[in-house]
Amino acid sequence: MATKRSVGTLKEADLKGKSVFVSVDLSVPLDDNSNITDDTRIRAAVPTIKYLMVNGSRVLLCSHLGRRVTPKFSLKILVPRLSELLGVEVVMANNSIGEEVQKLVAALPEGGVLLLENVRFYKEEEKNDPEFAKKLAALADLYVNDAFGTAHRAHASTEGVAKYLKPSVAGFLMQKELDYLVGAVANPKKPFAAIVGGSKVSTKIGVIESLLSTVDILLLGGGMIYTFYKAQGHAVGSSLLEEDKLDLARSLMEKAKSKGVSLLLPTDVVIADKFAPDANSKVTTVCV
Repeated sequence: MATKRSVGTLKEADLKGKSVFVSVDLSVPLDDNSNITDDTRIRAAVPTIKYLMVNGSRVLLCSHLGRRVTPKFSLKILVPRLSELLGVEVVMANNSIGEEVQKLVAALPEGGVLLLENVRFYKEEEKNDPEFAKKLAALADLYVNDAFGTAHRAHASTEGVAKYLKPSVAGFLMQKELDYLVGAVANPKKPFAAIVGGSKVSTKIGVIESLLSTVDILLLGGGMIYTFYKAQGHAVGSSLLEEDKLDLARSLMEKAKSKGVSLLLPTDVVIADKFAPDANSKVTTVCV
């Protein structure tokens, strides 16, 4: 598997005065008052952003926050912490595309940072709409993808813009993760075990199928486990469930069995009367 070209291969001559579209994963957890409870993802994006700043780029940050389209998930709430970590006043746009954003890009100084509004406020983002991708790409001269957390999804701001901006390179976080994965998969130590988490089976199909050809043990976690539980005949209550992916879950379990891979699900789960921090909850065993 070939690794993607890194932003570290670009020098000042390549970056100075250029507008760089950077996909980052800033979807941090928030409390009920919209306070950031864990800024790990913001801090993980800092090395790539600072490298571009030091080399005279105009940095355009694109990300999402949360799973729903609601004003609560405006990226405005991230500006203070992002500014603090970068040591500059991050400029906030009210949109991801359009004339207002173009003016902000034009006014941005070398080494300046502009944060675009939550890109998932546009339905075209998750549909990877080519015209929307073109509008995003029109803001910049080149593209850096440092959003490892969403790299498995072909969206307009990740896969789409790469078709219209050259060069298209990996950020430092992306490169670090890719290097690790290439090494782990190409020369695995046996027995080889992997853990895959996530809320939906549908977004992890490719990852799971690929790993089934390599690993000895595959452990699944996250919200997608309930689709597998239901596929095994267990009741899952009102837990997250992809009803239309039950046959897929069964086929993945059969594929694992045929390859001699131990596909493991959690043996206990937390059950609650509602999805909230103050819910009545307890840990119970799952018969798997």
